[in-house]
Formats: sequence, structure tokens, C-alpha cells
Amino acid sequence: MKVRFALPHLFRKAPVAAAEPMALPPVRGRGDMMRSRLFLTAALFVCVYGAISTRLVQMGFSQLEDTAALGNAQRAVSASRPDILDRNGEILATDIKFASLYAEPRRIIDPDEATELLSTVFPDLGSDAVRQKLASKQGFVWLKREITPPQQEAIHKLGIPGIGFLTENKRFYPSGRTVGFVVGHVNVDNQGIAGIEKYIDDQWLGQLQKLGMADDNSLQPIRLSVDLRVQQVLHDEMSAAMQRYTAKSAAAVVMNVKTGEVIGMSSMPDYDPNNPVEALDPDRMNRASSAVYEMGSTFKLFATSMALDSGKVHLTDSFDASSSLNIGGFTIHDFHAKGRVLTVPEIFIYSSNIGTGREALRVGSAGQQEFLKRIGLMDKVPTELPEVARPILPKRWSDLVTVTVSFGHGISVSPLATAMSACAVMNGGTLIPPTFFPRTEDQAKLLGKRVMKQSTSDQMRYLMRLNVVNPGGSGKRADIPGYRVGGKTGTAEKVVNGRYSANKRFNAFLASFPIDDPQYLVLITLDEPNPEKPGLPATAGMNAAPTAANVIGRIAPMLNVEPRFDDVDMPLLAAY
Repeated sequence: MKVRFALPHLFRKAPVAAAEPMALPPVRGRGDMMRSRLFLTAALFVCVYGAISTRLVQMGFSQLEDTAALGNAQRAVSASRPDILDRNGEILATDIKFASLYAEPRRIIDPDEATELLSTVFPDLGSDAVRQKLASKQGFVWLKREITPPQQEAIHKLGIPGIGFLTENKRFYPSGRTVGFVVGHVNVDNQGIAGIEKYIDDQWLGQLQKLGMADDNSLQPIRLSVDLRVQQVLHDEMSAAMQRYTAKSAAAVVMNVKTGEVIGMSSMPDYDPNNPVEALDPDRMNRASSAVYEMGSTFKLFATSMALDSGKVHLTDSFDASSSLNIGGFTIHDFHAKGRVLTVPEIFIYSSNIGTGREALRVGSAGQQEFLKRIGLMDKVPTELPEVARPILPKRWSDLVTVTVSFGHGISVSPLATAMSACAVMNGGTLIPPTFFPRTEDQAKLLGKRVMKQSTSDQMRYLMRLNVVNPGGSGKRADIPGYRVGGKTGTAEKVVNGRYSANKRFNAFLASFPIDDPQYLVLITLDEPNPEKPGLPATAGMNAAPTAANVIGRIAPMLNVEPRFDDVDMPLLAAY
């Protein structure tokens, strides 16, 4: 019997539980390694180019600053100014172009070498101060303004990095001193700082330059009312008078009485606007408009006009000048005393202080102030020239002041103000503000203001002519045959240490021609003149009057004033 052993369970493998796999390090393939390297390389590129980009941005902003500085400098120096012409089209001021030397220190490689090379052309640029400028981090610095073409070429040949040139406009005044106080001058940046140059900057040119709109093609020439020929005559005659009478200073004004145009204006000592540093000398001021003086007996023109216009004094009246006038504890004398009663015309032609003072007292203090205010002598002259002085007026207007003001003491005004008011007396009684620009008679009528009667003006023209043609008149040395000059002298004692000095005078002569139909007015002033010859007096009749005659004799033909030779003055000579 077969025995079967069924022991299958003994030979079966016991089920084994599935074991979790072991955490072994991952095996990196070749692709993974390549990706890592690419990431690393990209990161390095990002860092490097990021740094480069940052630096480029910084350099870009730096260059923008440098470019802006350079651009601002270029705009400043290249800003143009319009030509200034006289009334006949003659050039009084114009722009010419120059090169100027600059540096951009941030572009300078070797400041020491650059300084040494620059000094071979400009020795003054070899200083430590220049070396420090070139070693700085500034974007732009000026080194030398207005260099010559040969100097520019020499610097260019040196080939210094960071050194360049800008073309700038420089103002040039062909007539120099002749027109200095009228046109004025500009600073190194071609900006007007005096005279008409400053006026046009203040009015409109300065704003155009700020907007970058002032270029050579956009600016039309500016024409003035002054006549260069008259300017040259004034400059010549006033220079000669200064020497002839050894005067301290002098000034002159020529005006058109019907339009208020200033035809000429001169002041001595003068200056050259091409060398504006001269203008810094306090003695070189425009005495015609920016200085004030006690004008002396030229004020009798206004005192007599006031008296006649008030209706309280008539041409046929007489005043006692037989003795001194005592008022307010002071005694008023006449320089050439007649010792008798004088008519109004005699008071004027003999320049009587006593008679004029009595006329003023008849009008009164209030009337005098009102009249002087009316004819513009108590306010600043309204005109374009920036250099205009205000009058110095009495603080208290007593009867004594009324008398002294009538003959030009105790009140100080500019020669330009005197000329303006005198034009009103001569032109029929219309006060016209003076101008340095062309103006027609119709335009003047719109601006003018009537300040006195026509009859008053007629009477004053009569007295002015009488003062010149009468042998006893103070203005007889201003007579020019054919041109019918009328005038009034003024000899004012100057105040020295609070007292009037008998040895120092301010002399003036006020003239108008042709007096029967006045066209022009001339005012001549001489400060502290001396006698031309020993033994002669230093009065206005001896120096200012003949100087005015010299001026009128030369400018009358230029101004188309035709001489007239007839017996028009015979009635005047017969009367006195």
C-alpha cells in the first residue's frame, strides 16, 4: 500500500511581506547636469549685465546733466540782441561773434597735463585754481571768454579731451563814447544792464531770451530818436568846453520841443561801452538824467512863466529892485544890481533875483508848488532811460523858500527834467514826456498835457529872444545870425559844507531856436567852470552861453533849420 505524503504546506514558501525600497541618492543624469550649468551661467549673465546696465543708467544721467549744463551755457552766450540804430539808420550797437573756451572736467583724463598745455596759450590758465577746476567732477566750467581766432586755433591743435569752444555774441558799439550814456551797455552774458540796452531787456528781450526765442533772424533793429551827428557835435563841444574852462563835469541835452524826442544827450566825463568796466567809476555817471542840481537862474524861465500864467503879473508890470530883499532873516541880492525899479522884461534879461522873488511872492507858495508840479519839476521824469533821478524838494515851503526856488536855489532837478519843462514853455504850453524813440507830432499831441496858456508861451519866447539880442542881456553871447536863438542863463552857487560858495558854481544855458517858431531846445551845463582868461568872470553868460552857440551853429544845418536874415528883431532892439 502506497503511502502518499501530502505535505504541500510544508514545501510552500511562506508569503513574504513587500519591503519598501531604500532611500538611495538619486542618480543624476547628463541632462540634469546641463540644465544646472545653464541656470548658473544665466544667473552670472544677469548679474554682470545688471551691473553694466546700472552703470550705463548712471552715466546716462550724468551725461544728461553735462549736456544740460552745456546747453544752458550755449543758449546764454548765443542769445542775440537787436541792432540799435539812430534816427537816420546809423548803427549804434550790434552783435559780433566770438569763440569762448570751456571745459568738461568729467571728461578730462589728466588735469595736470591739460593745465600745463593750456598755459602754453594762456599763461593765466596754468594756475592751481584752474587745475582744481579741471580735476573736479563738474560737468561744465568756463575757462576763457571771447578769445581770438588764432588763440582758438592754437588750443584746437593741442587736442585736449574735454576742452571745447562755444560761439557767443558780443555787443559792439561802433561810436563808443559818443553814445555811451544813451545806449548803455551789456554784461559778459550779453544782457543789458544800463541805458536803452537795459530798457529793452526789461520790456521784452529778456523774456524772449529765457524762452530761447532770441536769435539773429527773429529780432528787428530798434531805431532811436537820437541823431548820431548831433551826438558827435555834443561830444566834441562838451569835451572842448571841459578843457577850455577846466570844468569838473559837463552835460548837454538837445530835444525836439514839439515831439519830446531826445535828439542828443551827452555827459562828461564819459565812458566807452565797449569797455564797461569804466562805468564802475562813480565819476562817470550820466549827469544829464541821473544827477540833480540847483539849476540857478534858468529857473527864472519857470518863475516868470508862473507869474504871467497866474494872471497876477503882467508883462507891463514893474517891481522894486532898488534895494535888497530881506525875508526870513536872509537878504537877497542881485549879481548885477541895477538899483532901481525894473519892468518884468528887465527882471528877466538882467536876471534879477530880487525882482523874480517879488514876482514869486505875488503868486504865493501854494501857487508856486502847484505850477512846478504841473510842469513836471516835482516828479521823476517819465521816460525810457532807466538812469533817471528824482528831484530833491524843500522839506518845508516857507516864503523864503518860495523866493529862493524862483531863482533856482533850494530845489534840485536833473538837466533832462529842466529841458522837458522848458519845452513846454517854448512849444505853446504843452508838457510832453521826453522819449528816446521816434515820435510824430500827432503822437505827441495824444500824450501831451496843456500846462499853461498859449499867450504865456508867446510872451516867454519874446523874453527869451530879448535876452539874447539885447546888449544888456545875459545871453547875448549865444546869438547866431540867422538862427534866431532865444535863451536864459543860470549861474548857481554850489553848496559846500552846508553853505553857498562864492567860488564854486554850476552854470547852465537854456536855448531854443528858431524862437519865432521853436523846433529844438538845447541845454548846456558846466560844473565848477573857471574863467577862460584871468580877469574874466566864470558866469554862465561867459561859458555856457557861447558853448550853446557853438552847438547850435553846428547842428542847425543838420536838422534842416534854414537861417533867416531879416529885420525880425528890430522891434525888440527898439523896445529895450
